[in-house]
Amino acid sequence: MAKRPSAPIPYHLEHQYKICVSGAAAGETVRENAEIAYEIGRQIGLQGAILLTGATTGLPFMAAKGNYECGGLAIGFSPASTIRDHVNSYKLPVQYHDVIVYTGFNYTGRNLLLTRAADAVITIGGRMGSLNEFTIAFEDQKILGILVGSGGIADEIPHLLHQAKKELKSKLIYGGDPKGLVEKIIAAIHDEYRRAGYFKLRTRARSAARG
Repeated sequence: MAKRPSAPIPYHLEHQYKICVSGAAAGETVRENAEIAYEIGRQIGLQGAILLTGATTGLPFMAAKGNYECGGLAIGFSPASTIRDHVNSYKLPVQYHDVIVYTGFNYTGRNLLLTRAADAVITIGGRMGSLNEFTIAFEDQKILGILVGSGGIADEIPHLLHQAKKELKSKLIYGGDPKGLVEKIIAAIHDEYRRAGYFKLRTRARSAARG
């Protein structure tokens, strides 16, 4: 995969928004959406947010790679309790993350910590684990981004919500373009925090890309 050019990255120093990328670790949706997951991760970095992942393979890994290669900041939440278990028992990677938190709570507990730490969650493709992360984030009333046309759980979400007859307290944002989807999600987070009166933002630039 060709490396993308880097660019100055705007960082909100008073509050850095955290966006989780949720997607399949293996399977058909990984093969079909690897490039777009890379670009989602890259856009999260370029637009000044922090990427959160499950420190796993597949689409979250590709998002971390895209984020890292443009100079972004990525934090992974591992199901393992140590780096040894992470690599040897779970067979998970450590590349492209600045920090990995070893939760020791297996996949279900990890998913709770991961989505709860995020300001928003983007679902790309996905299987059962992504559905679990989506439902946790939905119940926590997080801002939820859905990558339209990415297959898997992402394309089933409108049907699932209709069947469940759930009141939409969470803010759902649908989009097929990585740059536009990330822009809308960041704008929604900013608006939510602004209306809550939590802080005022000042933006500065950091241009030291590592890729």
